[in-house]
Amino acid sequence: MLFDQIASNKRKTWILLLVFFLLLALVGYAVGYLFMRSGLGGLIIALIIGFIYALSMIFQSTEIVMSMNGAREVDEQAAPDLYHVVEDMAMVAQIPMPRVFIIDDPALNAFATGSNPQNAAVAATSGLLAIMNREELEAVMGHEVSHIRNYDIRISTIAVALASAITMLSSMAGRMMWWGGAGRRRSDDDRDGNGLEIIMLVVSLLAIVLAPLAATLVQLAISRQREFLADASSVELTRNPQGMINALRKLDNSKPMSRPVDDASSALYINDPKKGGGFQKLFYTHPPIAERIERLKHM
Repeated sequence: MLFDQIASNKRKTWILLLVFFLLLALVGYAVGYLFMRSGLGGLIIALIIGFIYALSMIFQSTEIVMSMNGAREVDEQAAPDLYHVVEDMAMVAQIPMPRVFIIDDPALNAFATGSNPQNAAVAATSGLLAIMNREELEAVMGHEVSHIRNYDIRISTIAVALASAITMLSSMAGRMMWWGGAGRRRSDDDRDGNGLEIIMLVVSLLAIVLAPLAATLVQLAISRQREFLADASSVELTRNPQGMINALRKLDNSKPMSRPVDDASSALYINDPKKGGGFQKLFYTHPPIAERIERLKHM
């Protein structure tokens, strides 16, 4: 069953790419239509930007993501406890030893990144290392190593890249609208325009506003089941379900991260780094920790 899920993750990588590139194309067309008098021109530019983002993340994902999250690389001498736990989990999972990073933050969190097991890396916060005991640290690192073995990191890394590209294009369009670019460029057309022109204008504006939200929802949809799988895979590696349960309880009671974390990177973490409440709960990329604990209890 586990190997079937790994194969499924590889196949879904291409579906994910298609969905995100469709969103990119929609935003690009809208930007081109509003500001360049050419929807096709905007679409082509957006796809080129997305392609560059995706390639950069595939070949430089570890450096880019770790830099985005303020992580520093450590070796066996600098962080022996963390390094040895990661080494043990990688050995049991039969994957190459990932690079190890630490984020100086009192919150309890960790994540894995990379485009494949050969260039993967894991990161843990200093708060996690200070609070978790050995069994709990093994559970958390087993979870992250499982993301690597199950090829979740490839999907997550591409999602971060394309979500960032969509957000960048939408933000750029928002600034141009703020300075009146769309109004000046299309005012003459709209003055004499027909109903189709007005509909296209409204659709373009909605695409620019809603595309980042759609990108977040795509990340949410692909992330939740992978978290359940990584929890179960961690227990398979450690043979210690209680260690994973105890770790999740500590994560649930931890504070949000003190350093800012962009929306694109949030889905990578084992624990929601922002811990927002109210309306934000609808857009969590992770299932509730209480639900994850209940599933582990019934393994």
